[in-house]
Amino acid sequence: MKLAKRLLAGSVALIMAMGMASCGSDDSTNEVNDGFTESQKKIIEGMKEHLPEDAKPLKNGEITWLAHYDINPAKGKAPSAGLKLFQDIYKGSIKYQATTWENRYNDLATGVLSGSGPDFFPADDMDTFPRGAIKKQFDPIDDYIDLDSDVWKNTRKQSDRFIFNGKHYICVIKTVPKFACIYNKTTMEDNGFDQPAEMFEDGTWDWDVMTEMCTEFTDPDEKKYGFDGYDYSSALSDSCGVPLITLEDGKLVEKMSDPNVEKVQGMMYNLQKEGVFFPRCDNDWKPRGGQNGEIGIGSYLTLFLPRGLYALEDTPENTKTFGSIKDGEVMFVPMPKDPDSDTYYISAKVNGYNLCHNAPNPEGFAAYMTCLKVAADNGGDEIYTEQLKNDYQWTDEMIEMRKKMYDMVIENPVIDVSLGVSSQLRTLMENTVSQASTMTGGDAMSWTKCRTENQNAIQWYLNEANKEIKKNS
Repeated sequence: MKLAKRLLAGSVALIMAMGMASCGSDDSTNEVNDGFTESQKKIIEGMKEHLPEDAKPLKNGEITWLAHYDINPAKGKAPSAGLKLFQDIYKGSIKYQATTWENRYNDLATGVLSGSGPDFFPADDMDTFPRGAIKKQFDPIDDYIDLDSDVWKNTRKQSDRFIFNGKHYICVIKTVPKFACIYNKTTMEDNGFDQPAEMFEDGTWDWDVMTEMCTEFTDPDEKKYGFDGYDYSSALSDSCGVPLITLEDGKLVEKMSDPNVEKVQGMMYNLQKEGVFFPRCDNDWKPRGGQNGEIGIGSYLTLFLPRGLYALEDTPENTKTFGSIKDGEVMFVPMPKDPDSDTYYISAKVNGYNLCHNAPNPEGFAAYMTCLKVAADNGGDEIYTEQLKNDYQWTDEMIEMRKKMYDMVIENPVIDVSLGVSSQLRTLMENTVSQASTMTGGDAMSWTKCRTENQNAIQWYLNEANKEIKKNS
């Protein structure tokens, strides 16, 4: 019996999602806004005890946030726990400077050059470092945040990954999984496959099993495909444990010839030859169902959709295309492992922030970061779990798997910095991946050929960036 057809044996989200919570209004009443359970009120009040002893109102509490999304609460909604701490203890506020995804760096440069720039900028997209340090778009945080203090010491090691010229350039609140492998349990049952979550628990969820499942399931005539979405190439590649571009001892290094990369890319090349990836080249270069790419999971036409957990951390109306979460139909696991390895590696990114160059209020930035960190470490996830259950209808199985992935991303993270070197390198890397075994349809190119054609150009961009790093060190 085929391995994949054995009979059944028997997720910018945490911090943003803590918008469900708020905390005390002032010292005279010491109350928490209405609309929360008693347990949530106790958790939120308890967060205050973990703030630094010298926490007090700022002379200037306003900080400016430049991004393509606002972190202030919508009208009628409570702020996040971290923001509420900032408001109550530091008398702080956030001024939103709106931009677009396409114009955010242009607007940042304009603000920095004018001397009236913003105070902070999101690092969650993993494209701010090291380019922002090299171009002096951001300043180090070390003069304002003591990473060895009690508040920050548990993420010091994570912050150390973003050092330039001996200084830290990303304020890491938490390291989080970048992708999860989302699937529909009904699809697995209907096709006689074991549930990936059960195989993960047994340590048998690996590339071989996934390959057999995908090749057996895929049937273009029936519009059935093993993978869909935008993220499967990066998610699968990272599962080997080696990023394509990394930062080692302050130097950018490409790992495209690493044996583990060669191995995973070879597996992906074979998958492409089997036609298991939905052919976006025949669909205006989009996943099935449009930009979001969810159609197929809930209609049982797609086996796996690698995507951030944020896609499932939403209302039932916005997640219904995956299937019925309430009825236990939707589930996820880490990406499968190398069958010759005992380790499940997790694509990682940060929930973090950059301090803009010549920020008008770096002290306010530091105070807000402290509030976010205290909230995240002292009950924020417990509050968020209630939201997952009550508002998003998550099952206990999903909540437990999410916890495991958040633990695993600290133990075995894979952090690729290729998006954060330069816009030119980002485009080149995206083109490189699309030409190779991970392409979105059509004739596949072997990794060896693709690497040979692009490696010199990639190395040139890395050399140029490394010259700037050395010049500033």
